[in-house]
Amino acid sequence: MSVRLRLIDSLFRVCEGFIVACLAAMVVMVFGNVVLRYAFDSGIALSEELSRFLFVWLTFVGAVVVARENAHMGVETLVVRFGPSGRRLCMIVSDALVLVCCAVFFWGTWRQAPLNASNIAPITGISMLWIYGIGFFTSVGIALLTLARLWRTLTGRLAERELAEFAGELDSGDAASLKRHLE
Repeated sequence: MSVRLRLIDSLFRVCEGFIVACLAAMVVMVFGNVVLRYAFDSGIALSEELSRFLFVWLTFVGAVVVARENAHMGVETLVVRFGPSGRRLCMIVSDALVLVCCAVFFWGTWRQAPLNASNIAPITGISMLWIYGIGFFTSVGIALLTLARLWRTLTGRLAERELAEFAGELDSGDAASLKRHLE
């Protein structure tokens, strides 16, 4: 495996670790607040706000991780009926639409950034750009993954496994299905 691929794998492991850390922190904060509220008739307002912020980050970082694994929801009912060239065409059209959505998402985040930068969270006092700025990471991350797959498709370097995943014939990492598919 090349150094570049190991670096990319490491980056995604960091993203997955970040998601796990966000989820763990959310569980601790929400559970702690429930215990404080019902047992001691008090609570920590900071934990409510931070858990909401962590949920936003968890969701948007998770979207990039899921995009890498080709695990976003898709409708394969039509695509599975096509042959390899029809599937490639559908993949190209789908990737083009995803790129348009990423561009719109990035542009919207860019346009909202000045407003969010001047808005302050009521309890933590941090700029809301730290919360909603995750749109930059998500739009760029998904766009880069989509561009890489589109490049592989257009240059004929797309793996049969990726095309089979796109058509819904096998799940990511399903070695038994891959073996059956290739036989």
